[in-house]
Amino acid sequence: MTASPDALPEDLAAAHEMIARLTQELALKDATLATREAENARLSAIIQKLQRSQFGKSSEKLAPNQLNLAFEDLEMALSASEAEAEAATPMNLRKARTPQKRTELPAHLPRIEIVVDIDDKSCACCSGALHVIGEDRAERLDVIPAQHRVLVTRRPKYACRKCEDGVVQAPAPARLIEGGLPTEAMIAHILVQKYADHLPLYRQWQILAREGIEIDRSSLSDWAGRGAWALKPIVARMLEHLKKSEKLFCDETRAPVLDPGRGKTKTGYLWAVARDDRPWGGPAPPGVVYTYAPGRGGEHASAMLKGFRGVLQVDAYAGYNALAREADVSLAYCWAHWRRDFFDIADKGNAPIASEALQRIAELYAIEERIRGLNADERRAVRQTEIRPLVDAMKAWLEEKLPLLAKSGRMAEIIRYGLTRWEGFTRFIDDGRIEIDSNIVERAIRPIALNRKNALFAGSDEGGAAWGVVASLIETCKLNGVEPFAYLSDVLAKIADSWPMSRLDDLLPWSYVKPRADVA
Repeated sequence: MTASPDALPEDLAAAHEMIARLTQELALKDATLATREAENARLSAIIQKLQRSQFGKSSEKLAPNQLNLAFEDLEMALSASEAEAEAATPMNLRKARTPQKRTELPAHLPRIEIVVDIDDKSCACCSGALHVIGEDRAERLDVIPAQHRVLVTRRPKYACRKCEDGVVQAPAPARLIEGGLPTEAMIAHILVQKYADHLPLYRQWQILAREGIEIDRSSLSDWAGRGAWALKPIVARMLEHLKKSEKLFCDETRAPVLDPGRGKTKTGYLWAVARDDRPWGGPAPPGVVYTYAPGRGGEHASAMLKGFRGVLQVDAYAGYNALAREADVSLAYCWAHWRRDFFDIADKGNAPIASEALQRIAELYAIEERIRGLNADERRAVRQTEIRPLVDAMKAWLEEKLPLLAKSGRMAEIIRYGLTRWEGFTRFIDDGRIEIDSNIVERAIRPIALNRKNALFAGSDEGGAAWGVVASLIETCKLNGVEPFAYLSDVLAKIADSWPMSRLDDLLPWSYVKPRADVA
């Protein structure tokens, strides 16, 4: 409250009382202003982060794909310029090109040999017969564009001329879709294009139409849906195998789904459960299963991971806490997620605490990079002697800095986020099987994000579930070095031929891994 000159007291004691009161009001306003400024700064940081997430690069570095695009354009322009210069230079004046490093073409590719020979095999001097003393051999990579074809199945009918006792005919081959037009390979091709190559069905329809193949788009959807339904038991079995592991990764990502009642999309989620023990030489094959759920609540994680006991590596989302309370599950948190929060502050400049935190975390990652590939015991030993002192020092440093920051500020919020979850962030130090982050499962959900970008949304909750089924098999094939189209073609053919449910394990993607030639 501000006093007017006419209301100023003439009494000295009253004047002192007014000054004290005004000083107190001013201090209160200053405190309120500081709190509002801190809140504004926090909200501004969140807005900038969201803007970068939507319109800018999504990580600290330029995305590898974006960088590759820039290099591709530059290299294409350079090659075109060199070709233009060569064409303008007489053959006898051209400089010899530096030979490019030859790529060894895979042995499994078919070889079509073309012999370029001389017409006259007689000696120009004495007319004697020339004999072969050697040859030059060069391999080039060729391609036959994808070709659709029609398989015609003929089943002759037989009858006896004498007794005319019925007609004999071989039974019709099994089909995944009874009376349907596509072969199992065609269904596999559609699924791979949609979920591995991120080519929506309407684009596949356009490609078929260019060849004069008039297939209704709804038919393609029907074929893909029936194929996904047939593959469901394999994915369910794969999830059973993953839940028997002692350590898993989990993450979730948006899966927009059309909501016909409102004419809009609603937000569903694909929950990814992944296993990858290769960084420490574990024996279990890698795999990932995506389960569709209509929401992000922790009950979906609990239902999906029911029966799992062990270490679950996640991003500290609160939805996993119930799982840890209800079951014998220990949560290990992701340093990469925490690091991004510090980066968002440091990226704006003049943030010494955030910058130092990034340097300290970088030291941890440098050690982790060095021990990747060692067995679990060796990794644990290095972490105990090298990483634990660094982590303990970082905790003491954060606890020292926290009281110096505004309680409602973004920096204080980030530090409290880590300190209150310190046990989960440091669990990897005592267990060589645990990773420092959950990047393994994050990499597994990137194809989902790309498919979401191209297809925009799934048509229904059932479509979201089918998305999860097929993506689970395709991405697990990739993790195990199995070619997805060959795998799905074979599996769908076996399912059509009544493959026994008791032998589902033989249809899991890692069962198709070919033994290495260098292993006796």
